[in-house]
Amino acid sequence: MEKHKHMSETKERYCAGRDQKGDVWIEWTPAPTREIHLQSSVKALFGPHLLEVIDRTLIELGLADARVVVQDQGALDFVIAARLEAAVGPVTGKKLALTARAAAAPQRKRLRRTRLYLPGNNPDLMINAGLYGADCLILDLEDSVAPAEKAAARILVRHALAHVDFGASERIVRVNPLSSPYGGEDLDAIVPMAPDALLIPKCESRTDILNVEELIASLEKRFGLVHPIPLIGLIESAKGVVNAAEIALACDRLAALCFGAEDFSADIGAERTTDGRESFVARCQVLLAAKAAGLQALDTVYANVQDEAGLTASAQEAVALGFDGKGVIHPSQIKPIHQVFCPTAEQIDKAQRIVAAMEEALATGSGVTALNGKMIDAPVLMRAERTLALAKEYGLL
Repeated sequence: MEKHKHMSETKERYCAGRDQKGDVWIEWTPAPTREIHLQSSVKALFGPHLLEVIDRTLIELGLADARVVVQDQGALDFVIAARLEAAVGPVTGKKLALTARAAAAPQRKRLRRTRLYLPGNNPDLMINAGLYGADCLILDLEDSVAPAEKAAARILVRHALAHVDFGASERIVRVNPLSSPYGGEDLDAIVPMAPDALLIPKCESRTDILNVEELIASLEKRFGLVHPIPLIGLIESAKGVVNAAEIALACDRLAALCFGAEDFSADIGAERTTDGRESFVARCQVLLAAKAAGLQALDTVYANVQDEAGLTASAQEAVALGFDGKGVIHPSQIKPIHQVFCPTAEQIDKAQRIVAAMEEALATGSGVTALNGKMIDAPVLMRAERTLALAKEYGLL
């Protein structure tokens, strides 16, 4: 929401939104009567409907009389409503009543090979995001949103959770940290909409998780949410890496730990390299902390969208180290990462033979056996069982 003074008058005008594809720019000034001026790229087809949406939303927000100027670039109804709320709400103090979208109970354990970041103030990227096939979609209220747009993005994400079908993707919201001026308001707005998980950035101690958990529990109780919302801790500083083990054990809501290489590299004063040597030790420390606590470990993003070979190599390294997924900044990165994390037919066949050989050995009272001249013991069996479990999750068995 922006607040301006007209150069030719003293009346204040209140603005929100953007004059960009899939969005709408709205400004209003106090007036003795209702006055709506609509400019739209689809006015010839949908003008009456758009005016009805604007009129109804203004009434719900308690703004019966005002001069409203709307510049629409094909925004959907929920975007128009969200932008009006962002512009009008600070004056009227009202929010539009929304109902959380019906969804299955959140899962602490699920496939999280890819998590695609979507700027929380860009509705055009949200609308069809469920078609990309990412395991997780992160509606971002933190780094991708400028401070002046935080409030408007928070309202837009709240409306998106109520109205957008994100398909099979997990709906995760990255809120701002509680140490910022925005974190508390993010939780107040987002928790009642029952997202599938919350991504908590800038985690540096177990207190960062516990403080968020306390607020979420209170909001869940107030709004009658049946299922606790899982948390994912994002570690992106030297202090966070050093304290990764205590963060991983902070509370039962934690489902995973993520590593953020960009902020970490800046924190330690290093340049981020393609091979990630400056963050290798830190990534491994976060991974070990997650695995020791029974959590998933999620690797950082690969920043060069044009370099598919580099992305594949980075994903292969992540799999080799034991990570369960990687961050994604463009839909084109999703398929290559899924291919790397998916067990191959050869790996599945080998795992099946290992399990069968061990079952035969156990039936004869032995705890070890051999396959093709190589010893099979409990750790080898555990890896084989994990491969088969992944294959089932991928629908390959």
